Amino acid sequence: MNRRKPLPVDPIAEAKRQWTAHGWGNAATGMSAVTSVMRTQQLLLGRIERTLKPFELSFARFEMLRLLAFTREGRMPLASVISRLQVHPTSVTNTVNRLVRDGLVKREPHPEDGRAALVSLTPPGRDLIERATVSLNEVFVDPGLSDEDTTELVRLLARFRKQAGDFADPTPQPEPL
Repeated sequence: MNRRKPLPVDPIAEAKRQWTAHGWGNAATGMSAVTSVMRTQQLLLGRIERTLKPFELSFARFEMLRLLAFTREGRMPLASVISRLQVHPTSVTNTVNRLVRDGLVKREPHPEDGRAALVSLTPPGRDLIERATVSLNEVFVDPGLSDEDTTELVRLLARFRKQAGDFADPTPQPEPL
């Protein structure tokens, strides 16, 4: 996983020490948590980008293609893509434009809403996303933690995301009559 020589000291632990030494001890643990998550994101994104590079895909392009491939017909309204990917509409539009340019998706008119557009996976897009997913699953199979630690990390981060308003528990459905 690590492609460079490790640093002789953990810079986040040193930053925490400095935070405390400078009178910010009440914020030191939180600073350590935030910067640890951010650094971990950089490390994981680096692995993902190296894995997707042979497919000429960024993670944003991968997510878009994978989302479409998960649908029954390989297409969905652009507004739904924006909502599901939780990305700014301009970023989604730019990603779609590049995927259209590369022949991996196409835009189609919405059959019921003349103001809306559908994004559809093309056969070359479907082939590429299936091959890229096989490679990326090698990263997901071994994210760098034990299965128990990975499960606990997902639980902790989900709790954080929920408390931050990222998602809500689904509303219970009524029992069938």
